[in-house]
Amino acid sequence: MEQKSSSVALVLLFCLSLSSWHTTEAKHTWQEAFKVLGISWNPNGTLNRQIQIPMVDPTPYEDTTPAPTALSQDIYLSPKSKAYIRLYIPLNPPKNKKLPLIIYLHGGDFVLFSASTVIFHNFCINITTQFPAVVASVEYRLAPENRLPAAYDDALNGIFWARDQALGIGGRDPWMEYADFSKVFLLGSSAGANIVYHAALRAMDFDIRPLQIKGLLLNQAYFGGLKNTQSEIRLKDDPYVALYVNHVLWSLALPRNLNRDHEFCNPISGGTYLGRVNRLPKVYIKSDFGDPLFDRSVQLAQFLYNNGVTIYYRFNAGGFHGIESQNTTAAQELYDDMKYFVNNPFGTSHEGISDQPLYNDMKDIVNVEKTYASS
Repeated sequence: MEQKSSSVALVLLFCLSLSSWHTTEAKHTWQEAFKVLGISWNPNGTLNRQIQIPMVDPTPYEDTTPAPTALSQDIYLSPKSKAYIRLYIPLNPPKNKKLPLIIYLHGGDFVLFSASTVIFHNFCINITTQFPAVVASVEYRLAPENRLPAAYDDALNGIFWARDQALGIGGRDPWMEYADFSKVFLLGSSAGANIVYHAALRAMDFDIRPLQIKGLLLNQAYFGGLKNTQSEIRLKDDPYVALYVNHVLWSLALPRNLNRDHEFCNPISGGTYLGRVNRLPKVYIKSDFGDPLFDRSVQLAQFLYNNGVTIYYRFNAGGFHGIESQNTTAAQELYDDMKYFVNNPFGTSHEGISDQPLYNDMKDIVNVEKTYASS
């Protein structure tokens, strides 16, 4: 009886923590946001996630039906937890060339989905085949059961796993023989892009050699702040990332004593990372004008540029949050951008210093490449 009472109290505490934004978003309630998200409270304070996007098993063998376009397997990181890496390699990886290693963090607003969710599984397959690359997709813990920085810690553990693979600690998985540990990129979509940013900065506190993180790829990064941006106001009733839903999601993801101007949510607000930002490698930032989070990506790009980080960006007209999961043309444009970003040094000198401007529009770069290829 005592355990049941404490569980009810826990749910009430969660509900009260969500009420702080209610006065500024008076037209909506957190119950409405939960309905949109397809979530509800369980009696023990965990979430019941009702959105039925299929989850798929890995395909470690070629002789399966339907025939896979890339191979995948799940590697569990600890017998005591559910943490795992979903690892991908091309069907016919090159024999005489190592492939870049992409460490991927999926989207889902910190609250939803999994590395095995079909849209992210297929995304990783496409990256694996098109780049080509070895892709390690990290399964991370979700909020509110595990609030931030739990997801950042799990991403770091994914980086540590890759480091240990490079060192051969505990043996090396045969598929990782195809990976170039000197050419590692961190890629994330939506909340995954937020995780990538924080994991890259946190990794600076550790010796991850021989891994060399050469770049970050942030696709429609999920950031926020107490002061709403113009794009958030303009698109406050967006069907994908409505402002009131956004505020509820941050109430679930952030530690209870923090607000949306903490660096977990608002990376340009200051915080503990300021002395490290200028040490980041090159960064690709992609966003769409039809995404309420558009201004957050523009602000981040300018912030990183002001800190001396080399930025490659694509800011599209139109679009919406998650467009690449529904529009094959937009998806292919994203794949092409990322492939070029990963496989080209962008004029970096032998000393590792860029001899191009710090702020670069991918549209201009791709157009020049197409003109050169057709001439």
